[in-house]
Amino acid sequence: MWRRAVTESKACQLWRLIATRGAATGSGKQGSNPASSTAVVDSLLLRSLKEHYLEVSKMNPPPKVNPPSPFTIIKGALDSNGPVLKRTYGKEEISIFVMRLANIIRGEGDDPEEDGINQLFLHVDVSKPGQENSLQFLCGLYPDALGIHSVSMRPKVDSSADAVAPSKYNGPVFEDLDEKMRDAFHSFVEERGVNESLFPFLQAWLYVKDHRNLLRWFKSVGSFVKEK
Repeated sequence: MWRRAVTESKACQLWRLIATRGAATGSGKQGSNPASSTAVVDSLLLRSLKEHYLEVSKMNPPPKVNPPSPFTIIKGALDSNGPVLKRTYGKEEISIFVMRLANIIRGEGDDPEEDGINQLFLHVDVSKPGQENSLQFLCGLYPDALGIHSVSMRPKVDSSADAVAPSKYNGPVFEDLDEKMRDAFHSFVEERGVNESLFPFLQAWLYVKDHRNLLRWFKSVGSFVKEK
């Protein structure tokens, strides 16, 4: 059920270069005055933060991609840690949370330079009216495949904290299920539109979110350092 796809992305490489680039080097000799020394260090850091901010702000976002119908984008998702997409299926409500798989599961020898942009981690929440619990899937999403990590019954979620790191496990190890049941679960989520067709939108959406968060981080750190 799994196929790993690796697609080189120049934008992604530039992004990592900026995100991991060291601060500017080459400071003068420190004086005996601690206040003067601090001012020099702070000035160097503020200059580096400003340079990185301007560099990132000039990066072109990916082409706009709409989610596959009938999924809709949840208002304010870019500025929250909640679900990104939702849809109805009969009486069910399907909510999708997303993160980069490299941020959750990284095996020894994995190369984030290759795979980080092409592996997404989905939390799929299937709920029904009047039910206290929902059926929740933790999945890996690739450009050409979707694989299920686990299936559990849990209280309905309203934040990504429980979505990405559940503290309670309510089901068997997915790989321990027989092949027929695993295939049936894959058919269950695919029938509800959860498949590789979501990848282009979610990949672009995460790029925009990461871009926004990085700019916000440069500004907030700079404001903190500059505050006297």
